[in-house]
Amino acid sequence: MTDVGVVVRPQSPPEQLRRAVELAESSGVRDVWLWEDCFLQGGLTSAAAALAWSTSLEVGIGLLPVPLRNPALAAMEIAGVARMFPGRLTVALGHGIQDWMAQAGARVDSPMTLLREHAAAVMDLLAGQRLTVHGRYVRLDGVALDWPPVVPPVVLIGARGPRTVSLAGEIADGVLLDSITDPEVVTRARGLVDQARADAGRPGRGLVYAYTELDPTVAPAGLAAQVDAWAARLVAAGADRVIVQPTGEHPDPAPLLAAVSPG
Repeated sequence: MTDVGVVVRPQSPPEQLRRAVELAESSGVRDVWLWEDCFLQGGLTSAAAALAWSTSLEVGIGLLPVPLRNPALAAMEIAGVARMFPGRLTVALGHGIQDWMAQAGARVDSPMTLLREHAAAVMDLLAGQRLTVHGRYVRLDGVALDWPPVVPPVVLIGARGPRTVSLAGEIADGVLLDSITDPEVVTRARGLVDQARADAGRPGRGLVYAYTELDPTVAPAGLAAQVDAWAARLVAAGADRVIVQPTGEHPDPAPLLAAVSPG
């Protein structure tokens, strides 16, 4: 069985999260992932609770929409959770759904500019830098975290289009791809991330994480085989991490947790 993560969708009520987290940890799954969809559940709130309810489980947030938070606040929150639960948090930042951003009064004229400025500021603040920034959207005056994480968590950029995928390679640790149904999308993203990282003069290899949705209503043995085969294809295409999620019609993560359990 290929090692994969599992999404706990926010379509289930918040009070059901603890059960899912405890089930994930007892099943031996390495990581669970949470969404911050409008207007369901807060990603950092849910992540902090999930980490507190477990002892070794890693938690990813995919993703935090940048229009909803000042980057200084985002960095403070991420740093606090990362220090309380070192080595167990991964965060993805992204544009957010633009219609939802408009509903919240946070939509901007250039989402790409905002994402670039916001993600760069968050990365620098988590790295312990003091920032003065006069950007189009991000304005900071001598801001530094008093409690930056000892080891900054992995910060990804959630992306679909090639410009955003390249931005992830340029300024973040890598990319989180959403709703992957074709391994070729992963292969293209791998090339874009690596090229952007090289062009920016950044050492090392960028990360490519892929969300993929699967129907959890199949028979358990069939579901386990389906997860394993599909995850193996995405890894062969260039994914560093495959994360499976149930459908919106059947959001209960229990069948997928059972299917990917190493036990």
